[in-house]
Amino acid sequence: MTDAEIVELYFQRDERAIRETMNRYHRYLMKVSVQILGDEQDAEECVNDTYMTAWNSMPDYRPEVLSAYLIKIARQKSIDRLRYRQRQKRQGAEYAISFEELGDVIEDTRTAVSEPDDNLLEEAIARFLRDLKPDARHLFLGRYFYFDSLKDTASYCGMSESKAKSMLHRTRRKLKKFLTKEGLYE
Repeated sequence: MTDAEIVELYFQRDERAIRETMNRYHRYLMKVSVQILGDEQDAEECVNDTYMTAWNSMPDYRPEVLSAYLIKIARQKSIDRLRYRQRQKRQGAEYAISFEELGDVIEDTRTAVSEPDDNLLEEAIARFLRDLKPDARHLFLGRYFYFDSLKDTASYCGMSESKAKSMLHRTRRKLKKFLTKEGLYE
């Protein structure tokens, strides 16, 4: 079943939409959630919450890319769960390591800026990523969007860990300059 057909099932309020979403995206959503949480049981709950959120939001919103929409929901559910679990102590999971790496570039937008500024930040980062070379963009997204380990990200990008680490460092520096130029940071 195609994504468009699945989305149509959501709009028809047909419960098969959730079953078809699970068949198509469950393993992918679990991978993202487990990378953030480091725990399959919590990840399973977050993925189930993702299906419910998609079900509740679809009557008002028709996503252009279902997979991206679901991943965004699953990531946020997982991050919220991690924050709840660790209460200010971000440690142990790849999310924490990735977040720490970006810490000198992007402040914690939950406490530092308002929600409209979060949207401006997301849009600015999207513009920045569009202008990156494909290998740098793929590496950046794997590490900071999907929260894959440096080793895994380097592997599927076809480079050594040291090259990946160096490229990520340069990309973070470029991002910081870009965000400063955009007026989002001083």
